[in-house]
Amino acid sequence: MRIHVVNPNATSAMTAQIGIAAHKVARPGTVIELVTGSGTPVSIEGYTDEALVVPGLLAAIRSAEQHGAEAHVIACFDDPGIDAAREVARAPVIGICQAAMHAATTLSTRFSVVTTLPRSVPIIEDLADRYGMGRRCRRVRAIDMPVLAIEADPDCSYELIASEILAARDEDGAEAVVLGCAGMAELCERLTAETGILVIDGVTAAITMAEALVATGYRTSKIGAYALPRPKPGGLIGEAA
Repeated sequence: MRIHVVNPNATSAMTAQIGIAAHKVARPGTVIELVTGSGTPVSIEGYTDEALVVPGLLAAIRSAEQHGAEAHVIACFDDPGIDAAREVARAPVIGICQAAMHAATTLSTRFSVVTTLPRSVPIIEDLADRYGMGRRCRRVRAIDMPVLAIEADPDCSYELIASEILAARDEDGAEAVVLGCAGMAELCERLTAETGILVIDGVTAAITMAEALVATGYRTSKIGAYALPRPKPGGLIGEAA
């Protein structure tokens, strides 16, 4: 099967890290098609960045649909543009935040999230509420470090993330911790091993969920809210695959 994975920001090094995580769990025969945002912010840190990446994200999904993608993964923890993406796609569209939270609520009764900057905390709290998991998400914690600094200073970022994971266990009563940034994906296994806590990465959760949906033959409903966009004069929108 072919899974289209979009990193909506313009940082190719992050796309490469996302690809490593995706390939690690992909089944034999699954083709991972990686795309990096073009003309978008180098990182997504707030509502404005989210809005700026959506046009390119939708264009990438439209193109991938036309070339036979069987599922799409939006590899940003804010799940930017996910409803619009589901409108233009017939194949399943998985956001890494939603996938990670579903995994966490399947494997534990309570979880916390560790993300990058404090400004991301209310965004992720709102996503937890939207996905029906607000009560089970005990807290969203931030290491107060920009997204791109995770790769630039991996030792420092690892220690900060590990510290917040332990605090989530001891102070929040969390039984699992979700990593709230795609750039943290490569740290997941090490963090689980060294903290002794279940740590969940959204990239790997989304890939395995996408494979399951493709294997069952499920596709995005085109009745109601996720119906294909209506064509408009001038062809500015519509023409969905």
